[in-house]
Amino acid sequence: VHGEGCRGSVTQQLYANKQLGLMNNCQQQTYALGVKEVWVVDPAKHQPGMVIHTGGWPLGTDAFGGSFLYHAEDNKVYVGFVVGLDYTNPYLSIYEEFQRFKTHPALRNLFEGGECISYGARTITEGGLQCLPKLHMPGGLIVGDAAGFLITARIKGAHTAMKSGALAAEAIMERLEEVQDGPEDKGIDLANYDANFRKSWLYEEMYKYRNFRPAVNNYGFHVGSAIVAFDQLIARGNLPFTMKFKHEGDHLSLKPASQCTPIEYPKPDGKLTFDLLSNLIKSGTNHFEDQPSHLHVEPADLPKMKADNYDTYAGPEGRFCPAKVYEWLEDEQGEPQLSISAGNCLHCKACSIKDFGQRIDWRVPEGGGGPAYADM
Repeated sequence: VHGEGCRGSVTQQLYANKQLGLMNNCQQQTYALGVKEVWVVDPAKHQPGMVIHTGGWPLGTDAFGGSFLYHAEDNKVYVGFVVGLDYTNPYLSIYEEFQRFKTHPALRNLFEGGECISYGARTITEGGLQCLPKLHMPGGLIVGDAAGFLITARIKGAHTAMKSGALAAEAIMERLEEVQDGPEDKGIDLANYDANFRKSWLYEEMYKYRNFRPAVNNYGFHVGSAIVAFDQLIARGNLPFTMKFKHEGDHLSLKPASQCTPIEYPKPDGKLTFDLLSNLIKSGTNHFEDQPSHLHVEPADLPKMKADNYDTYAGPEGRFCPAKVYEWLEDEQGEPQLSISAGNCLHCKACSIKDFGQRIDWRVPEGGGGPAYADM
């Protein structure tokens, strides 16, 4: 049972296997990157149980995203910002948009006098029902966000992941004798898992929100939001059609830098807003320095990568990465060269999704490496 979460390394190999055909009858997945901080705030400002979700600001209308803010116990506040990776402006930095978000007058006072104690980032799936792959194959099932069960409209996926795991367990138990007695060299294809899914409340919930993400992806912020409002508030998710995504992948959504306006982000103050490397320390990320880089680009691909990523798109990996892994630095001849600081990596997988030429190969690092999140 494959439950690696979004963009799992083993699951991606299964999806790429043409013989299995898991992607034959679904659309290309679309993703989002979420960045998150944990704060300890002034007890006088803490309201246990309060939940706030926002959409839009400080993003422009050429990107889709929003925030979450939860007041938890022990005066802790969990705050984060999620942006769809189908954004078009290569100058956009999701991390910097998050820092700017905290400066909103409705939020600034909450964090003043408090302390940020943890930082992290992770990608999530956003495609919904249209992007679900075939969920079963001989000897295997796919569950959770590895399949794409997250409900984007609600920014929730824990309950759907648990339900998909329960459905997988039920499918195995229904045919347990076949599984146990079947030939060792040929797994049993548990198609009953898909059948059970389509009869469950999980399918009903995904069906209800199926048009949420493609509406904005296809028609932009204003028209897409109007479609979503009608679909959810009036039709209650029961429009007589299912919208398809027009895109062919988040890596193809960027406009050339020459067609976009650079974004000037305010300098961090070190109290409410932070520079990325200072915040990265709070993630506890760590990799043994003597291991091969788990972020690999073939040397033969570097000239073409420079022409595409740097010359055409102004080096977007230096901005979409939430850990400052990628930088274009000048060599002795003044030519920009790609620098990869793999030790910074938060294992968010954004680079393997958003890289224009799909030349960044995210390989599994040595066991035990990566972020050491505390209370995230």
